[in-house]
Amino acid sequence: MVILFRVILFFALIYLVYKAIKMIIDPKRKLELAREQKKFYFLDDQENVRKNFFITYKGVVFQGEKYLGTTESAFEVISIFIWTNSTSALKGFSIEDFQYLEKEVKERYPNSKIDWKSPIKELLKKKSSDQEE
Repeated sequence: MVILFRVILFFALIYLVYKAIKMIIDPKRKLELAREQKKFYFLDDQENVRKNFFITYKGVVFQGEKYLGTTESAFEVISIFIWTNSTSALKGFSIEDFQYLEKEVKERYPNSKIDWKSPIKELLKKKSSDQEE
């Protein structure tokens, strides 16, 4: 009976260590930690086009939806739509911040066209129309 209890206790301990390690290396946990620390973090599964990616930057989490299409030589991600659910957290963001985010996305998906959801879209349009004048 004592041996059975020790075996069960041993396997329970191994299971707890396994769960702790799995939790520590979880990418969503890393994303949340980067958001809390207001750092940049890009969470994406580039092999799975159907999965959205997440970016955290300056404490704001952005979500990006990828769309597959054709280029001259292959099927690739050609369109990306990015938004955030916390527009109030965008206070203090500048055009340069959004350009930095676009640059980071373009590094991973060079053939893509990036579209932003409102109000970011209007800010970027206003800036581009001001530069044309």
